[in-house]
Amino acid sequence: MLIPVTLLTGFLGSGKSTLLSEILRDQEFANAAVIVNEFGEIGLDDFLVTHSKEQTVAMTTGCLCCTIRGDITQTLLDLFEKRETGQISPFNRVIIETTGLADPAPVIHTLVTEPRIAKRYMLGGVVCTIDTVNGLATLAKHEECQKQIAVADRLVYMKTDIEVDEAALHDLYNEIKHLNPLAIKQDRHGVDFSLSNLFDTTLYDPKNDHYDIARWLNDNVLHTHHDSHHHNNSGIETFSLIFDDPLPSRAFLLAMQLLISNQGKDLLRIKGIVNLQEQSDRPIILHGVQHVFHEPLELEYWPSEDHRTRLVFITRNIPKQTIELFFKTWLSYDAEQVLEMSR
Repeated sequence: MLIPVTLLTGFLGSGKSTLLSEILRDQEFANAAVIVNEFGEIGLDDFLVTHSKEQTVAMTTGCLCCTIRGDITQTLLDLFEKRETGQISPFNRVIIETTGLADPAPVIHTLVTEPRIAKRYMLGGVVCTIDTVNGLATLAKHEECQKQIAVADRLVYMKTDIEVDEAALHDLYNEIKHLNPLAIKQDRHGVDFSLSNLFDTTLYDPKNDHYDIARWLNDNVLHTHHDSHHHNNSGIETFSLIFDDPLPSRAFLLAMQLLISNQGKDLLRIKGIVNLQEQSDRPIILHGVQHVFHEPLELEYWPSEDHRTRLVFITRNIPKQTIELFFKTWLSYDAEQVLEMSR
């Protein structure tokens, strides 16, 4: 079984360190490995058994903490090798804390495209912390912050226990809703806050031994928003396309290839389940970031009675209407036309 990797991102001062420290105190995550850039930056001194120059350090809670030494690929491979050879305790998940200025896309690319990584790890999800005190000003000034929020699966509002201007907070919530209406949002100080819910973002649910498409796509929100789309001044839009009937395989796959090759840099994230005419009993799972896509996953059966194709897009400067027209055009061609155009 592949080891899920969760990216913990968020802009400078947004509360990543606080949230990560809380995660490490929870016994549920005792078998986690945490990768950070520098111990000093993240403020994990309370957890270290000893101050060590070693790259991997055991922690008082049972977790492992690993510094990034050069390339993230080598760090992940070294960690896995130590796990397999018994040099460190087995871990069942990895949490990568990115720097506040980091674009999460390169790390996602590594997990998807590097063959040695893809054989051992899988992208579990992206969690982003948001500073409710300074978040509105940060969003206005920093494109990195907008992108971190746009590609996240879970958004955590931090510092909500501090009194802030209600009007500014309302504007912040609206801005984030437009940037990413599909992400599940949690208030760190809300009564229903749960650390577990930050990590239930994987396609495969090991607790119930099945693929949870509804949770992965966040169907409750998807159904609410599929007839509308959301955008703001950053040019980032989140929307979904739903096709009731099975799609012609060749036309759909060629359309996806052309879309990725021509518009890849502005396709911040795409994920979905696809019903193809030639194999309508075995759905295809798609998941990609910009130019890079996971190898399509073919399921042995539909996990629910809903057999529609459902695609979620997060784009930059590509309106929903453009994507809709693109697919409508390609899916209208017959097989011979598609074959001729693909030559």
